[in-house]
Amino acid sequence: MFKGSLPALVTPFQNGELDLDTLKKLVEWHVGEGSNGLVPVGTTGESPTLTHREHENVVEEVVKAAAGRIPVIAGAGSNNTVEAIRLAQHAEKVGADAVLVVTPYYNKPTQRGLIAHFTAIHDACALPIIIYNIPPRSVIDMTPETMGHLAKMPRIVGVKDATGDLARVSLQRMTCGVDFCQLSGEDPTAHGFNAQGGVGCISVTANVAPKMLSEMQALCAGGDYAAALAIQDKLMPLHKAIFTEPGLVGVKYAMSKLDLCSEEVRLPLTGLLDETKVLIDNGLRHAGLLA
Repeated sequence: MFKGSLPALVTPFQNGELDLDTLKKLVEWHVGEGSNGLVPVGTTGESPTLTHREHENVVEEVVKAAAGRIPVIAGAGSNNTVEAIRLAQHAEKVGADAVLVVTPYYNKPTQRGLIAHFTAIHDACALPIIIYNIPPRSVIDMTPETMGHLAKMPRIVGVKDATGDLARVSLQRMTCGVDFCQLSGEDPTAHGFNAQGGVGCISVTANVAPKMLSEMQALCAGGDYAAALAIQDKLMPLHKAIFTEPGLVGVKYAMSKLDLCSEEVRLPLTGLLDETKVLIDNGLRHAGLLA
């Protein structure tokens, strides 16, 4: 259903406000560069610091700009189940193709609580749901067994797996079935993730190198892992550099170097240290993206 390179789309700002003109240009650029879908208003889209109306506005504008040419998986996560339902219903109303729902952060629900949370969203929205499992940020880890329970529901169709544990792909194939859509949420291990049975990546680096990552994903899908690895090798210094500080700050800086958008972020995030900028510049050069 969803596969390939799916950029976790940044939200451009200008003087503290949404820069919707640049957002629309980014969507058009990604379509032209071969991205296989877009994921607006995840954490890379700075959803924690967007107002609810801004969140909805970004989803609406991305759906309109994509115009059905590539799928839009709208971020709809919250640690408040009622709020997550509202965001999912809004995404459905404006024409998104699916929603990405993170495991509830800070509350630390049990596995039983996770099942109840995702069941409630599933029952309140007709869109396909991608589970976002990212224990380093949400503090909780959805087990393969819990995911297998949820995968029995008709509209819970896949996972964005940011555990960094490649064994999870095989374990989740066991509990969720081989047709469950497993997408990597971690750029540095996306190549190996596919070899284990994954079908793509919701990628931060794809904000700045969409064509290369789309090509890498296509090569993996075709079984040419050696050629895909050559692309991975070109991009690995950039992957590493972008995540020296928070990844969305790093990738916005990288995008600013290519005149794609401003590097502006909202507090509590701040601009990069000079030494981090040097690492990213070097990573862009290694990838052939910067002279």
